[in-house]
Amino acid sequence: MTDHTKSTTDVNGALRDPSCLSAPPVLILLGPPGAGKGTQARMLANHFELVQLSTGDMLRAAVAAGTEAGQKARAVMEAGDLVSDAIVTAILRERLAEPDCRAGVILDGFPRTGAQAEALDALLARAGQPVAAAISLDVDDASMVERITGRFACATCGEGYHERYKKPLQSGICDTCGGTDMTRRADDTAETVTSRLAAYHAQTAPLIAHYAGRGVLRRVDAMAEIDTVANELTAIAERALA
Repeated sequence: MTDHTKSTTDVNGALRDPSCLSAPPVLILLGPPGAGKGTQARMLANHFELVQLSTGDMLRAAVAAGTEAGQKARAVMEAGDLVSDAIVTAILRERLAEPDCRAGVILDGFPRTGAQAEALDALLARAGQPVAAAISLDVDDASMVERITGRFACATCGEGYHERYKKPLQSGICDTCGGTDMTRRADDTAETVTSRLAAYHAQTAPLIAHYAGRGVLRRVDAMAEIDTVANELTAIAERALA
């Protein structure tokens, strides 16, 4: 595993505050639904022995554990309201303080908005933690619609397939378990996917500018092959965490 405490410069060669050198590094992975963000985050986490943190997982864990922020989130959710950025940030603060995060983390799907990015900046500044890199998985919208609307899965074992890129060896029969019941997600329609992409781009535009202005934004073509994307992400992370 990379020693994150030796370097005295950031990803641009600028001097870091020595007080931050022992702080766990933070990688941020940005990408729309279907870009492979979760898969790539898991691969990076395994490769660099970091902890992958997603908003949904952290929220559910905090509620189940009954932490202070988790109790607030439970009350909001039971009232049928959306959990506020302040509560999500508090849950993240609790999670970052746990021992397994001491080697560093990958934030998967957070921040999503400019306001969340500002809140994250304040949280990390108090903890003396630098953002090593914010990596944007860039997509071509038309190709992404085709990618998502063409996917389906075996209802028996969950093995995933695609009409164009990964067909079963025998049509209608799962290669893994032999099941013949194939299903599609109800929201994997062209209209829904197009709407999700538009919402993502609108939310993410301020984030791109935010992290570009701080010199930590890196961009990767997420439409390439999975291994190619993984190799590019690994190279970026190696430089950022050196």
